Amino acid sequence: MNRLLRRAALLLLLPLTAAGAFAELAPAPAPAPAASTSGEPYELVRALQAVQDGIANGDTAAHGNHIVLIRQIGEKFLAADPGVWSNPQNGQAAVIYLLSGGGPQIVRKLPRDKLNVDARLFDGALAYVEGRQDEARELLKDVKPRTIPSGLGGQVALVQGALFARAEASLAIERLDDARLLLPGTLVEEAALRREILLVGQAEDFDKFEFLALAYIRHYRNSVYAGDFWQRFSTGLTQSSLALDERRFARISTLLEQIDRASRLKLYLVIARTAMGRGGLAVTRLAGEHALTLSADASADRERAHFFRGVSRALTDEYDGGLAELKALDRSKLPERDIPFLNATIQLALDVRKPFAGGSAAVADKPPVTPARLDLASSTATLARAQKQLGELELLTRDRRP
Repeated sequence: MNRLLRRAALLLLLPLTAAGAFAELAPAPAPAPAASTSGEPYELVRALQAVQDGIANGDTAAHGNHIVLIRQIGEKFLAADPGVWSNPQNGQAAVIYLLSGGGPQIVRKLPRDKLNVDARLFDGALAYVEGRQDEARELLKDVKPRTIPSGLGGQVALVQGALFARAEASLAIERLDDARLLLPGTLVEEAALRREILLVGQAEDFDKFEFLALAYIRHYRNSVYAGDFWQRFSTGLTQSSLALDERRFARISTLLEQIDRASRLKLYLVIARTAMGRGGLAVTRLAGEHALTLSADASADRERAHFFRGVSRALTDEYDGGLAELKALDRSKLPERDIPFLNATIQLALDVRKPFAGGSAAVADKPPVTPARLDLASSTATLARAQKQLGELELLTRDRRP
């Protein structure tokens, strides 16, 4: 418990947004523990941090308790002797409390002239929790988290990661690294991993993406906020090119084994369609085949998996099998947006097998022309038709990515 009490957390950065297939239900919270009646402000905040670190370890009762505890601590702060705030530990505790979910209206009532804390940190934290993002960025931009006590530095680094995520992603990633290193084993580290996985995915740094995912799985897979992590993981994976390199597909599959079957199926279908739209037929096939093993017989997901695999086969080295797979699809189970792609693929596959116009009787005695043996240079009409259909396929997918 002493280790937990040294750590800080940042609840305002921790919304439970595990939607859809990633959502989790928590049981009713247990009664909240009472805040210490004799401790100084920094001791009260340590008790709060212990509860919040329990959230990172999957304690759903702690998740329900912290709101009551925050209120109790706020009442203690207001009742404290003004002189206690001259202690730097208590001044820092006021900022930690604020960033841990404490109401700014409580902190604003504290004797500011007595607070022994860096004005940039105090004012920056207030600006952040009150939604004044530009002001918060200006106040906190030059703060180096590693130069201040780790309990506060880790939280400031987490705030900086949120403030600079859009404008300066590389700086945000650096600060989230600081947060993880300054407060390992805490809710701050858990939150930093959740935020950083998306930024690293957008930066297309696969090695670090994999490292962060494995770190989360190792330490926080039971977190109350695990659903939010996997939501960000899937977004980072599917809205980038990370999953489109067939050489790393086995590593992607290993990561996906950590999530539930339904969510894994959903991700493989998204990966397959994204890869198909970008011309990555090898990944389209791999993802489609994984989706086939996860989908139920006669389901819409099974039809989509066959669709992706069929396209990849028909347009590569398994023309006959791929075309047969596409023709056997139950079109009523496919999303409307996939039908034009299906039609164009089948038509293209049929066209490249057509005999050349003006061919002699001798041509009819030859084996059927296959894509691998087709001499497009000998028929400008066939070439133009194929190019037109390929262009249509590209247009169909360019603006329809998931």
